[in-house]
Amino acid sequence: MAKLNEPQFSTILIIEDEPEIRRFLRASLLGNDYRVLEAATGADGLQYAKHEKPAIALLDLGLPDMDGLTVIRKLRTWSSIPIIVLSARGNEADKIKALDEGADDYLTKPFGVGELLARVRVALRRVPDQDTATDDPFVLGELYIDFGRHQVFVGENEVHLTPIEHRLLVTLVRHGGRLVTHRQLLKEVWGPDSVFETHYLRVYMAHLRRKIESSPSRPRYLLTEPGIGYRLASE
Repeated sequence: MAKLNEPQFSTILIIEDEPEIRRFLRASLLGNDYRVLEAATGADGLQYAKHEKPAIALLDLGLPDMDGLTVIRKLRTWSSIPIIVLSARGNEADKIKALDEGADDYLTKPFGVGELLARVRVALRRVPDQDTATDDPFVLGELYIDFGRHQVFVGENEVHLTPIEHRLLVTLVRHGGRLVTHRQLLKEVWGPDSVFETHYLRVYMAHLRRKIESSPSRPRYLLTEPGIGYRLASE
């Protein structure tokens, strides 16, 4: 385990079996005032997660004792901490599988320090749940959402959304800038019987962008991860 910095900084758990990658991650994170815990196996990572209560887990899928997807499933039975997958498996199917199992984000190796730190900052942001903190407004650039009154503004102009459009936008906000798969969005917005109706999502996302984006073809707020899903811009 790496030496810990001052206690006020967020703790990040690295579950990665390759020493070189752990060193790279450790240096990048400690250099930006994060605390670091390191585990070379899934079992050790789960123990750290249980007893040390890290803020985020950075998880490799190719671990020596168990598949990273198994780690995600086990962790999700008792913890909701953000999980960012770091993997050499770059195909779309692997990304979707990890996200559907409960990962919050997915970075394909190799990646740069800047991108890693940006994803970590997004994961650390806590967006209030729509059912428990609906009186707190959400602000992102010119986008303003009043949850309590079900009102959405872009600048000074109120945007009138249909119930589905509003639910879609609020769902993305609730996920706090994290990548949300098509399947997740369909389940949360339309229900479990609609998880394969991806045309619903494309149509309503296009409608929503036309209402809140100044340039729908180059969206500022509602970002696409091709073939996987959508995320709300983080800043």
